[in-house]
Amino acid sequence: MSQADQDYKVSFTQMKDGTKEEYLKLAELERPYHALTADRVMDEMRRQGEVSLEGYQITRLQHGLQSATRAEADGVDIDWVVAALLHDIGDGLAPQNHDRFSAEVIRPFVRWEVSWCIEHHGIFQMLYYARHYNWDENARDEFKDHPCFATCATFCERWDQSAFDPEYPMKPLSYFEPMVREVFARKAYDPEVIQEGVSIGLNF
Repeated sequence: MSQADQDYKVSFTQMKDGTKEEYLKLAELERPYHALTADRVMDEMRRQGEVSLEGYQITRLQHGLQSATRAEADGVDIDWVVAALLHDIGDGLAPQNHDRFSAEVIRPFVRWEVSWCIEHHGIFQMLYYARHYNWDENARDEFKDHPCFATCATFCERWDQSAFDPEYPMKPLSYFEPMVREVFARKAYDPEVIQEGVSIGLNF
């Protein structure tokens, strides 16, 4: 970015007063920032290895690494592997709705089916522990007729609820970094990638 670009500032103090030329310039300046999204995602994953929820045998970073390692071992494609890695990336800023937060991080770059499962994995995970809090462990049943129900159930069973083992040979973050960069380098909301409404399922 040139010094002139770095020094550029719009004249308006209210968005409604901006000119077309200013907004076109802002769009130009946003492109390098968008291109660094993968860097920010990787930084957040590293942070989860340093600041994490207490009480578990592994960090949130290790949980993501183990989930992604398990997903890859099942032979799924890059969308699923990256989604498994990042499915709890929202824990830091949105612990009460981390599932929806995490889904929004990946939604522009992965298939609809994948982002739907990340968005809803929280309620599906309740199957395994909700009874201990006197909550409804079958709350996920509100989605029983949804085309992604079985897929999300499989995601949780094989890659999420099972991924808290400190002895599991999980691959390092550096192994998954090229996959993260490949996914986040895609054109956002490309219909050919998103495949809105298409549910392929997980068949091992």
